[in-house]
Amino acid sequence: MNYQKLLQEAVEKAIELDKEEGAVVLLLQHACKMSPNDFYKKMFEEVNTDFLKEFKKLLELYLYENKPVQYLIGTSCFYGYDFIVNEDVLIPRFETEELVENILYRYDKYFPNQKVQVCDLATGSGCIGITLAKEESNMQVVATDISSAALDVARKNNQKLGANVQFLMGDMLEPLKDYQFDIFVSNPPYIPEREDVMSLVKDNEPNIALFGGEDGLKFYRIILSGVKPLLKKKAMICFEHGYDKKTEINALAKTYFPEARIENLKDLEGKDRMTFIYVGDFNE
Repeated sequence: MNYQKLLQEAVEKAIELDKEEGAVVLLLQHACKMSPNDFYKKMFEEVNTDFLKEFKKLLELYLYENKPVQYLIGTSCFYGYDFIVNEDVLIPRFETEELVENILYRYDKYFPNQKVQVCDLATGSGCIGITLAKEESNMQVVATDISSAALDVARKNNQKLGANVQFLMGDMLEPLKDYQFDIFVSNPPYIPEREDVMSLVKDNEPNIALFGGEDGLKFYRIILSGVKPLLKKKAMICFEHGYDKKTEINALAKTYFPEARIENLKDLEGKDRMTFIYVGDFNE
């Protein structure tokens, strides 16, 4: 059997089980330890027995045991960077790439060429904070998480990708009392506790990073009620949140920052996914 035939059979099985074809390709490329270019050059070469055994084991974990492909291969692409991921961190989502893109755009608009202090609260794999530090050298990033296991992953990503993010462990705002920030970003746990979540996510990804209290707003309340002393006179708070929580997030922002300007942003699917809160002197 050659690689082409093996891939064809695996894809057919994935389709039969309503799984993603692209995930099967990623698993095969990972198992054969080739770049995509080298892999396709060798499609007609025969598969050796040891490789076949390893690939079939990975494929069964994906097809029948509902394991995310990112955890099986140990990486997830985010904003063009390959981040290490495992069961201690959430798998980065495309919507969060949009959050990063919008932060970078607004940095250029409101803080052009300025050194800024940035906080990435509840960093998980570090994908937000590390990407911001890589994309904009003027951003000096501090990233926090309550999970030491998640911070271990984030630190590995920081080293692997050559970023210079500072990491602090602690519960929400607690480790930040000696800091002040120009940009404060968080994608905290925001799924309501009783909401139905697909088993692929709920059974594999860390629940501590998924659920945000009864209504999904627990951590936004904690942040907005306590973050003011951590902000400079001109500062930007940037949230990702549930697509149906815009109204509630706006109400919280107005409660704690009545003079602030609030901007709601839709993701590429047209869903209300991000809220930016501008504190201080921002020109429209």
